[in-house]
Amino acid sequence: MKRGKNYKEALASFDKSNQYDPAEALSIVKKNAKAKFDETVEVHIRTGCDGRHADQQIRGAVVLPHGTGKTVRVLVFAKGPKADEAQAAGAEFVGGEELIPKIQNDGWFDFDVVVATPDMMGVVGRLGKVLGPKGLMPNPKAGTVTMDVTKAIEDIKAGKIEYRLDKANIVHVPIGKVSFSEEDLTDNFQTLMGAISKARPSALKGTYLKSITVTSTMGPGVKVNPLRAGE
Repeated sequence: MKRGKNYKEALASFDKSNQYDPAEALSIVKKNAKAKFDETVEVHIRTGCDGRHADQQIRGAVVLPHGTGKTVRVLVFAKGPKADEAQAAGAEFVGGEELIPKIQNDGWFDFDVVVATPDMMGVVGRLGKVLGPKGLMPNPKAGTVTMDVTKAIEDIKAGKIEYRLDKANIVHVPIGKVSFSEEDLTDNFQTLMGAISKARPSALKGTYLKSITVTSTMGPGVKVNPLRAGE
């Protein structure tokens, strides 16, 4: 893959083989973000889990103290008073059965997170093949299948992010924008790592956190020392 001048300069500005403390790593990421837009800061965590085993899966959600810097559009599947509650709480879209063909046939995806009340999961389940691959399927572990739609929406708007293993047993999560202060990014990083540490599967034997890398959308990855990740 051909890399531009900014990327090569960024790569030369730090020691690629070194594992940095979180604050220092995030400082390097901020300094090297040269794109003309406010790049997202991402964390990539390679775990020792084997996601093929249900008892080694990691999935959950955490509210970042300083948010993600992104405006999140919420779709809520609910009916009756719960639909009214979702509307009042600030959900961009609220509906039920009538949304199935719009999503399934028309390819409508003008939303970032889907919340559903438990009684609507029969309806939402029909969208599994469409929402699942996009990581949009509501899930009780992530707090997106709930009767408390107000809290779910408020948490999401406040900066709640979901984390889960991908097929390579890596967790990819955004923790803010390069315009955030180093302190805010470090706070968000530590909050995420606290949740990831608690989510360690009891069935896992051996190393849990194999490597942690922080990067911006267009910048090179900077390694974080896993032993210092919670500091």
